[in-house]
Amino acid sequence: MNKVRLFFRILIFCVLTVVSQIGGLVYLLTLYIFKSLDPRIKSKVAFTILKLTSFVVLYLITAFIIVPPVAALFGRVPLPIYSANHLKPLNKITWMFNRNYVTPKLRRAILNASVEMNKKYPGTEINYLDACFPFIDKFPLIPHLSHNDGRKLDLAFLYIDNHSGKESNESPSFIGYGICEEPQNGEVKTAEFCKSKGYLQYSFLKYIIPQSSKTDFKFDAERTKSLVELLDKEEDVSKIFIEPHLKERLNLQSGKIRFHGCQAVRHDDHIHFQVK
Repeated sequence: MNKVRLFFRILIFCVLTVVSQIGGLVYLLTLYIFKSLDPRIKSKVAFTILKLTSFVVLYLITAFIIVPPVAALFGRVPLPIYSANHLKPLNKITWMFNRNYVTPKLRRAILNASVEMNKKYPGTEINYLDACFPFIDKFPLIPHLSHNDGRKLDLAFLYIDNHSGKESNESPSFIGYGICEEPQNGEVKTAEFCKSKGYLQYSFLKYIIPQSSKTDFKFDAERTKSLVELLDKEEDVSKIFIEPHLKERLNLQSGKIRFHGCQAVRHDDHIHFQVK
């Protein structure tokens, strides 16, 4: 094997492992399976298509049949991949890349809050964002700093559709991050403070996520506040992160609701919570 091919195989392995935890291993398995077939298939195009298809099939089998029962041995369970108990992923990438695993304690807390939100606001569904990988504490979920033990979950804010004036279950950001509810006049400007301290990553997502859909939605202060308060009432929930100006605006008083620090990224585009 020449050095260029080896380099690209190592690169593919690393990228697949970083984004999905299991993708790198499935890739190695695919290479092993096709090693003996290499000289038999003369068409390079046919061979590449066959190998890619096999990787996808093996990945899906691993992710949806093998990973869940094995993850349970590590104390982690998947959040629903479709709407269940009024909870759903905002983006399919989350569950396709195994970023939807949490402890049973956390799953119980968010399902309770989702059910109660729908009782209070019929038709409301909660969109979850990144959680954690299925295996191994301290395995990083890039780009997050702390989503590495099954005890953390991000949730999208709730919005009102500006065109219809009705409550919406959609989000202006296709990934749930990066479209911010900016501080109003007189509110604390944490993003400016963190930038002045040299934390340039604090608002990074705001500048790479398209903002074109922002005007289609209005931040739903009432429902977002209710969601935070329902999470706060859950006994197992230990911390909730939301931007300081929103904590002040929504009049959230609980000691569980804290500032996450300038070393992270801004939280006026999503809610982060974690359990004990």
